[in-house]
Amino acid sequence: MKELVYWNGQLIASDDARFCLSPTSALYGKGVFTTVALNKGEPLLWQKHWRRLKENAGKLGIDLNEFSEERTQDSLCTLAEENSVQNGRARVTFFDGSASKLWQIGSDHRPDLLIVTGDLQQQPTEFRITVSRYPVSSVSPLSGVKSCNYLDPTIAKSEARQRGFDECVRVNERGEVVSAAMANIFWLRNDRLYTPRIETGCLSGTTRSFVLENLECEEVAVDIEELTTADQIFLTSAGLGITRVGAVDKRELQTASHAIMELIPHLG
Repeated sequence: MKELVYWNGQLIASDDARFCLSPTSALYGKGVFTTVALNKGEPLLWQKHWRRLKENAGKLGIDLNEFSEERTQDSLCTLAEENSVQNGRARVTFFDGSASKLWQIGSDHRPDLLIVTGDLQQQPTEFRITVSRYPVSSVSPLSGVKSCNYLDPTIAKSEARQRGFDECVRVNERGEVVSAAMANIFWLRNDRLYTPRIETGCLSGTTRSFVLENLECEEVAVDIEELTTADQIFLTSAGLGITRVGAVDKRELQTASHAIMELIPHLG
């Protein structure tokens, strides 16, 4: 994380930052966030990120009407400029401001806004993935919501890394492919591009949406064998951009060129 952060209208030194969260945010992780890629200091696909923030906040009962898309974007860009981040990433988080009814502490106030910026994460030269031991619930009230209650995918990815992999593929309670722990997933079979349906429980990622708008792709509900025997696999997220997977477990994948790899600007 860079030297400064944005907190409720102010730029604060990250070393000095102290955040007083509402009980519902601190105790239950009630909030929403998005990670945005920065290209030449500008947020990529910002409108998609903002739309999802608003939709996800609405699903959790967090009112963002006092925050405008333009002002939030300006705050993000100002922070990136102050931190000298040209090609990097930012995380925009809205924390719920309501009091806890269960513990009867705190008082209602508007949501809190935190923006932090950072450099691009180092990625492996060959992405290796495996199948996660932890399924996704497609019927969870948090299904498809990028909330601050993010421990579930964090544990799934950490467990895969302990086994020597960079990421993992998660399936739902029906055994259908959903996504990677922290990325959406696409695959090629016989030159046709596929990705899981939203109904499987996958998050509607902004990069995923951009791919679907620009390439012919079929959204499907399939079991894990369909993916593990695919010709090529790609992971998409704001942090990764679009990344080709080199291997699933011990099976090496094809590396032929494909149009999906040309959609997002190279940020390195």
